[in-house]
Amino acid sequence: MNVTEIKNEINKLDKATIPALRKIAKKIVKDDYKAFLDNNPLDSFELKLLYAFTLGYAKDDINVLIEYFEKFIPEVSDWAVCDSLCQGFKIARKFRKQVYDMLMKYKDSYEEFETRIVAVVLLSHYMTDDYIDSVIDALNNLHTEKYYSKMGVAWAVAEVMVKYPEKCLKYLKSENCGLDDWTYNKSLQKMRESYRVSDEIKAITKTLKR
Repeated sequence: MNVTEIKNEINKLDKATIPALRKIAKKIVKDDYKAFLDNNPLDSFELKLLYAFTLGYAKDDINVLIEYFEKFIPEVSDWAVCDSLCQGFKIARKFRKQVYDMLMKYKDSYEEFETRIVAVVLLSHYMTDDYIDSVIDALNNLHTEKYYSKMGVAWAVAEVMVKYPEKCLKYLKSENCGLDDWTYNKSLQKMRESYRVSDEIKAITKTLKR
């Protein structure tokens, strides 16, 4: 499928729903995913989502997929595309070191969505015993001056609480916790809103608000 054919398919949809776009992405992967990614003009929200979905479904050498991931990062300018890209990049679970090394190239970024990408990939694919300490350290040092950076980090910290409550509580109470007050308090809010956090932990979070 070339880009013109793909655009025509999108235009035929009454509404470009996520399931419909995923279906198109699966067709692209069966054909020639590289041709689509290389020639995608990225001039619409739908085409950006298709890039993210297609990359997530693609099977190839990890270094090739990471190259396409990084190529797309400057084009990410909204949370939906960002989160679709990050959560869909499930191959990170098989090649955690390679993807983690790539992510750490952006750990000092002040760009809003580069920061969010780091946070969302970490919360999606790195909540493991081997990586949790590195995840907490990375989240603690990301720059959260901008709204979607803050929200991404808050979401990730809340996910740490779900998976590793003792570590998370220790971190939140530590003098070394570097989260700004807004992100810190938003993290607590997300924990209290989560059905995966126990009532006991939720009660504790109410005492931690800055």
